Amino acid sequence: MTTTRAPSQPATASELAVPLRRRPRVRPGRAAAWALLAVLIFVSLFPFWWMIKEALTHNKYLFGDFGLWPQHPTLVNFERVLGLATPAEQQAEFPNEVIQLKFLSNLVNSVIFTTVVAIGSVAFSSLSAFAFARLRWRGRDLIFGAFLAGLMVPPIFGVLPNFILMKELGWIYTWQGLIAPYLLMQPFAVFFLRQFFLNIPDEIEDAAKIDGLGPWGLFRQICLPMSRAPIATLLTIQAVFAWNEYLWPQLITTTGHAQPLTAALGYFVRSSPTVARDWTAFMAATAISVVPLVIFMLIFGRRLVTNLQFAGGGK
Repeated sequence: MTTTRAPSQPATASELAVPLRRRPRVRPGRAAAWALLAVLIFVSLFPFWWMIKEALTHNKYLFGDFGLWPQHPTLVNFERVLGLATPAEQQAEFPNEVIQLKFLSNLVNSVIFTTVVAIGSVAFSSLSAFAFARLRWRGRDLIFGAFLAGLMVPPIFGVLPNFILMKELGWIYTWQGLIAPYLLMQPFAVFFLRQFFLNIPDEIEDAAKIDGLGPWGLFRQICLPMSRAPIATLLTIQAVFAWNEYLWPQLITTTGHAQPLTAALGYFVRSSPTVARDWTAFMAATAISVVPLVIFMLIFGRRLVTNLQFAGGGK
């Protein structure tokens, strides 16, 4: 039988006592999942740590220092890559005659290549996505299905035809040959933007047509402003892809003025003597090349994940 306390009656000590919370039980499945996640994070990050460690190591200690931190850390390898080291420091670290890495020049080439590919591919892909999403024409869905089939074709299959085409056009070792294959051949970009264009309400389109907007006005004044977030996300994806591209720049450029950093790093390693490659300079250059991507993803990473979650929607 329970007793009812009057409103003016003070609370007893037992009523004021805060019940002790039970400690949550650690489930074996949850603990195993966290352990697996920790292992995967370690496996993913350890190569980056080793790269930085080797970049801070003197060449003479490279094959004798296997600790997680260099015994005699130095920044001379970064100075050599950036062209700040003296001839004496260069000779002391790596006396062999090798082709020097033009890091700053290749870095500028990578920035130009990444910017043009990201902006150009998004611009052309947005036009195609608008045609597939908002315009009505015969065979639209059939052509879009055939276009999406490009997502199932491994990119390596297009390297040889593209190379032959660039050779016939006389674009080998040029900026045109380096950039052209990335501007119009982006099935994922078209699919990604089409999904967002499909989600624009039909009522907005009808109202725009009543106001006298044609297809170009609908694209420029309605679809693009309402899709700023996915377009920014696609720019991020394309920029990361272009910055990391390796195979095509290796084929289409050698030591010319259009060589991006990724291709230059590969050529730099191959040009070193077989018996003694300049691995410390290579690691320093690679570590510097990763910094822009890390900063880029720290700024736009959360928006990228958020917008990708909505890419599967659509009519």
